[in-house]
Amino acid sequence: MSDMQPQQNEGRKSDGWLEPGPTNVQVIYILYLVGFVIGISTLVGIVLAYLNRGKATGWVETHYTWAIRTFWIGLLFGFVSALLMVIGIGFLLMIAVAIWAVVRCVIGLQAVGRNEPIKNPQSWLI
Repeated sequence: MSDMQPQQNEGRKSDGWLEPGPTNVQVIYILYLVGFVIGISTLVGIVLAYLNRGKATGWVETHYTWAIRTFWIGLLFGFVSALLMVIGIGFLLMIAVAIWAVVRCVIGLQAVGRNEPIKNPQSWLI
């Protein structure tokens, strides 16, 4: 004789940073930047990007494409730079790759902050 309704199992609630959306994209960019100090965070960022790509709508989807391409292109450029360290130019190229990655993350963070899409998410440059 109680008016209590049975509790519905709503599952685990998160703060929203794991679900596809602007907050998740910001976390990915920040994980990429922290990756310069703690390398494993970059891998966590790429996993989050792949898990949420295709689940977001609108302008957020361009950020997932941008973040995934930033990881893979940066990895390619880093590998080429490592190979070229044998002749000495690789050290300079590695610095250029690091700057390139930071700039792409900052561009992404600024666009997310303004709720704007990445203008050309397929770009190899900036």
